[in-house]
Amino acid sequence: MAETSTTTEFDPKGKRVFVAGHRGMVGAGVVRRLEREDCEILTASRQELNLLDQSGVRAWMADREPDAVVLAAAKVGGIVANDTYPADFLYENLVIETNVIEAAFRADVEKLLFLGSSCIYPKMAPQPIPEDALLTGPLEPTNEWYAIAKIAGLKLCEAYRRQYGVDYISAMPTNLYGPGDNFHLENSHVIPALMRKAHDAKMAGRSGIEIWGSGEPRREFLHVDDCADALVFLLKNYCGNQHVNVGSGTDVTIAELAELVMQAVGLDGDVTRDTTKPDGTPRKLMSGDKLAEMGWRPKISLSDGLKSTYEWFLENYESADLRV
Repeated sequence: MAETSTTTEFDPKGKRVFVAGHRGMVGAGVVRRLEREDCEILTASRQELNLLDQSGVRAWMADREPDAVVLAAAKVGGIVANDTYPADFLYENLVIETNVIEAAFRADVEKLLFLGSSCIYPKMAPQPIPEDALLTGPLEPTNEWYAIAKIAGLKLCEAYRRQYGVDYISAMPTNLYGPGDNFHLENSHVIPALMRKAHDAKMAGRSGIEIWGSGEPRREFLHVDDCADALVFLLKNYCGNQHVNVGSGTDVTIAELAELVMQAVGLDGDVTRDTTKPDGTPRKLMSGDKLAEMGWRPKISLSDGLKSTYEWFLENYESADLRV
């Protein structure tokens, strides 16, 4: 059965929008962005709603009757966590997405937006990575469990569109950073890890920071508030079978990134390189052509985003769990 959905736009005004995963960095960003829309934002704590409980999710969805769902909830972690708990990452993410998507269908939800990850693409995908690179090669082994679960989620949305004609769409964000990020030195992503390292050096009166590898690999970064803006844009304007990349469209070397982080933190000195450590993939940049053609572009520059993120870090250093 071919895709039969006729919906082309979704107006959130006066609607009930459920953000699953509102406590995470992306979910919280979506909530902040939706506050600018004239809609009712629905959220649920883990104590109120266990997304691993199928009957509970069905009952909650039937009771609250959301008009739209943004599925930002997921079990996430770094390379070590993915390698240590592959069954947990695959099982829990599969269960969360299937429970929410199926319950949304049962509750006649008008629009659903599923969030994936750039790790769904093959390890050796062409650069910049277009949407149609999906399933064209082997995945990066260190996070393939999480990637497979996310691929299943976006394919489930495609399947519901094809069989039932419902308006379920998927978006694939690039590397994100911003308020609400995890600043743990060992299990955070590169920007918060560098920021924490630079902050600690500044507080200790040291100069400069060390990075792993040559510093030459290139990575793309997008502020979470830009990502949230793009997601709400897609929720309102996009109706299509294929997932959509959400990125900045530009990349920087890790060495350049470290210098920008030091500037944001106000740390003097040089960036030194530990070349005994691996570089990883030489480049990872997603093509943003599809989203740009729809009329959306990011507004927050990397330098400005890093400065505001460090301000958030300082404001939340004592109250948030940033020092573990």
